[in-house]
Amino acid sequence: GSGSGAAEPVERTAVTREFAAFAAGRARVLGLVGAPGSGRTTELAALAARRSRGPDAAPTLWLRGADLRDDDRSLADAARRTLARAARIVAASDGSDPGDFGDITPDRLAHLARTAGRPLLLLLDGPEEMPPALAHRLPEWTEDTAAWLGATGARLVVACRAEYWEHAGAEFPRELLHGSDPGEAPPSRAALAVPGPGADVSSPWTDLRPARPQAPAGRAPSPWAPGGTSGAPPRPRRTVAPAGPHPGSGVVGSVEETGAVGSGPASGGAAPWWRGGIGRVGPLPAPGTGAAGPLDATEAVGSAPVPADTPGGGRVGLPPCVRLGDLSDEEAREARVRHGVPEGALADPDAAHPLTLRLFAEVHAALSGPPAPAPVTRDEVFAAYLDLMCLRVATRLAGENGLHGTAVRRLAAKVSGQVHEAARRSLGSGQGGLDRDSFAALFPWGPAPARLGGGTGWAPAVLAEGLFAPAGSGYRFAHEELADWIQGTHLDLEEALRALVHRRDTPHGTHTLPVPHHRIGSVVEAVLLLARQHGVPQLALTLEELVHALDFDPHSWWAARLLAEVLTRLPDATPYTEVLRLLADGIAERGGEGQHAPQLFGPGFWTALRLPGTTRLDLLRRLVLADGPPHRPGPRHLDTAAGLLVADPAAVQPLLVRWFDDERPLPATPHATVATAAQALLHTHRHRGLDGLTEVLVDSTHRRADELLAVLAEEEPSALCRAVERWARDERPARQTAAVTHGLRTAPHARTGADRTLLRHAALVLLAGPSDSPLRGGALALLIQDPACRDRHLPRALDHFAAGDPYLPPGAVAAALPTHPEPVLEAFRARLLGPDAGEALRRLADATTPALADRVAALLGRAVAERPETAGHLAAYVDRRLE
Repeated sequence: GSGSGAAEPVERTAVTREFAAFAAGRARVLGLVGAPGSGRTTELAALAARRSRGPDAAPTLWLRGADLRDDDRSLADAARRTLARAARIVAASDGSDPGDFGDITPDRLAHLARTAGRPLLLLLDGPEEMPPALAHRLPEWTEDTAAWLGATGARLVVACRAEYWEHAGAEFPRELLHGSDPGEAPPSRAALAVPGPGADVSSPWTDLRPARPQAPAGRAPSPWAPGGTSGAPPRPRRTVAPAGPHPGSGVVGSVEETGAVGSGPASGGAAPWWRGGIGRVGPLPAPGTGAAGPLDATEAVGSAPVPADTPGGGRVGLPPCVRLGDLSDEEAREARVRHGVPEGALADPDAAHPLTLRLFAEVHAALSGPPAPAPVTRDEVFAAYLDLMCLRVATRLAGENGLHGTAVRRLAAKVSGQVHEAARRSLGSGQGGLDRDSFAALFPWGPAPARLGGGTGWAPAVLAEGLFAPAGSGYRFAHEELADWIQGTHLDLEEALRALVHRRDTPHGTHTLPVPHHRIGSVVEAVLLLARQHGVPQLALTLEELVHALDFDPHSWWAARLLAEVLTRLPDATPYTEVLRLLADGIAERGGEGQHAPQLFGPGFWTALRLPGTTRLDLLRRLVLADGPPHRPGPRHLDTAAGLLVADPAAVQPLLVRWFDDERPLPATPHATVATAAQALLHTHRHRGLDGLTEVLVDSTHRRADELLAVLAEEEPSALCRAVERWARDERPARQTAAVTHGLRTAPHARTGADRTLLRHAALVLLAGPSDSPLRGGALALLIQDPACRDRHLPRALDHFAAGDPYLPPGAVAAALPTHPEPVLEAFRARLLGPDAGEALRRLADATTPALADRVAALLGRAVAERPETAGHLAAYVDRRLE
């Protein structure tokens, strides 16, 4: 085509670094795992190009899953065919005999490469395209492939979707995989969520096409016919209100350089909460930055932040791999420059998605007018690209058949119809492609039928424009993500969900293989289409049904993956908050019962959702009930909340204060509740925003906020002194009251001159207020605790104290006892006659020195004589003195 797809791809340094480590290490297999459109093929092309250059050039053999055959015993069989085909092509180009090349089997090539110290590298791109029968024998094929790699010294890079690697990667011996720990035990099949033989976790249906009353001539009827009984309870129903072309197979590297031919890319009691005994923090990504596709916490490598356990990163329990997500911010900016994409033309996060960038560049280059006034989304880019491709195909056909003007536009509409029919047919059984006969029926190689307007060259035109590409013995859409997108528009979603999730029994006599998990892409697109076509309520209802299906069967692969994929792909998940709460509550309930939630919904999933912080923290509040004990390895939701707090204290502190009302105990940490966990987080990470924390706490009227402020008065007196000085100057009465309350708490712990100066200033500001202010006694209490101004303010303070001022506590006056014993003792004599005699006695006991003991005893004797009912308080005082 004439698009602008020739821009040089941006180097993704993290992936390049992993490839270099793989080449230098002992592993034999590297999984390059990413969603369609993430640039897997581009990265393989870059790797092959690097290996073909320089003095250390090494042989690279490129294969696709479509090159595999039903009867292959290992990857060596496909490699052997590819090398033989390459030999024939080279021989035909120079008129030689293929036999002149000698032994060019992969075993021989691998032996020569290993002898030269440059191991043969096989690149397997799109293994999902392997024939269904071979996919059914995947364990045996993988075992033989691993044995062949070990015997020959060859290495393998598999570029695939996470859904494929989840199963295929687990079949390789763990020690062969790049990124695995030598001493690491492989996860169990339960941990991997990989069904064992006979496990009923996949639908028996292999055809994803919409059901039709009658099958077209020559084609089997759709197996989506209703029948059987549902294995799940009835679903709740509600009334809803209205980089360049993909390289082909072959050997990369020249004959001179490589010798190859061809070309092609804690137990026990926990510490008190105020000592930080609950939360532990690791580095966490910013919320909402995850790429599409559910992820987990494997060793994840990617250019963009790839959250653990969330879409775009490594999947929990997924075999070791290198994850490929969206471009990083810097890489995306560079890619937009290279492709000529104006800043702001694409909506976030599509502006960092490799395939969206590339297709937008082609559409933008084909337009003569200015860019769209508002950022466009991935769906709009795909729709425009498809229209552009159909127009280019029509233009090519028109040029060959002498058509002009409106005839070209009519022809483009017919091309579009055939493309959509190709998408519908490719939903049928198989791996999502078209066999030769189906392709030829839609895009004739020779004369086209009259309904297509006659003419010739349909098949060459769609292939030349890059809309379709050969795939083994058939054809497929050139871009896998575009294929998922257009197929999703033709999927009978209700029937698909009934078969895949809600699981009707297979009609009697039907013997089919399960739907491969990597075919999930078109189902996800069909679910996402609901919101665009029918509105948010319809999508919310469908997601709610998936949550109920997951509640009924927590091991449902399709329900869990569809929920995770769809929710993390939404540009704004806020309208689906109730669905998320339903999901979170179910996870928490199962966690409280000791059941493990699907690993797909670990902490990374919740940070990848595009949600406001308020909603995210409310969901985490529900999810902390599902956390394991602190000593158990792996991410916890409480750690996620801690990470968000560290990243943005000002935003998260007030949200954590809202947890104070939740007194539910944490099942894994029975001594703690959700509320005390929030206290622990705020205390542990207080230094990230101490002044802001004091403001958030004083805004709250909750007793736990007051408890935490009391602890901060002891441990962070400087911060509390600053806060008291601010609150004293605040005109709001509640703030001034807080200044007195927390100033009196902090004063005994103020050790520096700066701290005492702040408290003194605060007290003077309060004292300068209205003469009838009830806070004047509190201000005087602060001043008499400061030796620098005690003499001046003590007489007035003692008058307030003797009169029973509630804001002038006995402890504040007792601080002046060593320096002014006579007036202080006289004031205490008056106070002992009041209602708080017990508190006055206790404070007097704490402040009495041996030199004052006799005078205090005489004072107490007089007080008991005057008020015999204080004898009980006196007994308590004597008991304290005897301790």
